[in-house]
Amino acid sequence: MIGSGTVFRWPIRVYYEDTDAGGIVYYANYLKFMERARSEWLLSRGVDLAVLAHNEDAMFVVRSANLEFLRPARLSDNLEVSVQVAHQRPASVELSQVVTRSGEALCTGVVRLACINIRTARPRPLPAFFEDE
Repeated sequence: MIGSGTVFRWPIRVYYEDTDAGGIVYYANYLKFMERARSEWLLSRGVDLAVLAHNEDAMFVVRSANLEFLRPARLSDNLEVSVQVAHQRPASVELSQVVTRSGEALCTGVVRLACINIRTARPRPLPAFFEDE
């Protein structure tokens, strides 16, 4: 299983565009932060999503996302977003993600990705790289 038990971490800086009028990160932007970290997690393992789509007609779609907002992030904060495989099924993977500031959890999430065939939009087995580690 790719990254099984391993925690990947990616830094994020909070920009003005990420905040509301009060300088607090708008809740939906935590999903964007988590998406960036997931993309970088895959790239760090040599997985290019464009190549995956072209060579294997495969892509990942978010099947579900459950977030808990614990503390606010603010303009200019330096954050870290983690990605860890929590559970894997034949055609989907559940990832545990945490957004932290100086080690303090601000937002936690469980995101389930389904692997689908681009042409049919039907589930397909996870690519072989999930079994590499």
